[in-house]
Amino acid sequence: MTTDPYSSSLQGVASQRVADILAGRILSGELPPGARIKQDELADELATSRIPVRDALRMLEARGLVVIRANAGARVMTLTRRDLEVSYEIRERIEPLLLADSVPHLTGEDLADLRKVMERNQGATDVEEAMALEREFHWITYRRHSTPLLAQIVERIWDTTQSYRRDYRKLAMGHTMTGAGRTHDVEHQLLYDAVAKKEVETAQAALVLHIRRTRAELARHSGVLANPGSGARNEAG
Repeated sequence: MTTDPYSSSLQGVASQRVADILAGRILSGELPPGARIKQDELADELATSRIPVRDALRMLEARGLVVIRANAGARVMTLTRRDLEVSYEIRERIEPLLLADSVPHLTGEDLADLRKVMERNQGATDVEEAMALEREFHWITYRRHSTPLLAQIVERIWDTTQSYRRDYRKLAMGHTMTGAGRTHDVEHQLLYDAVAKKEVETAQAALVLHIRRTRAELARHSGVLANPGSGARNEAG
């Protein structure tokens, strides 16, 4: 029995569509860590069969966004305190390498983009906007890298820790943590200044300081781990 390549192609497109939709819901916090993903309801909602849904879940499992258990279904990945600590330890080691690979090749246009994003982030009052600008800021500094494997590892860690960083960001933007918010802006300014001067080692040191402080703040505010994404819905359907 032969497989119809056209049919397989359509199924692949459908699977990618479902994966993109689910990933968007997870990264936006609509589906928080631990949320159950009901395959039948999702298939009905997206007007597709269960096969693309199942394939999409496998794709997201490979990205570290979903965990699939036999006879228990699929849920959004939940990180333990140790998982989060290790994720940030990896960031401390890998992102400076990515930065060093990119900084010497950044253009004047790149630096102008970086400054604009930094200034917009300093004035951001919406959590989702701040999250997007934070990510854009760092990825502009990595824009000229030539190490896709490192970039893939970093992107995966950013994705899997997104819900926890969002909850921390909410705290940082709150009245009780205005000092942390100012520190965040100062750290970005230090990183920008070093990158603009093409001072690679100084930029790396500023980046490590930024990542390490965020890791310490996440550890200090245990509520981020105890109940991540508590304001979002708990089931897909």
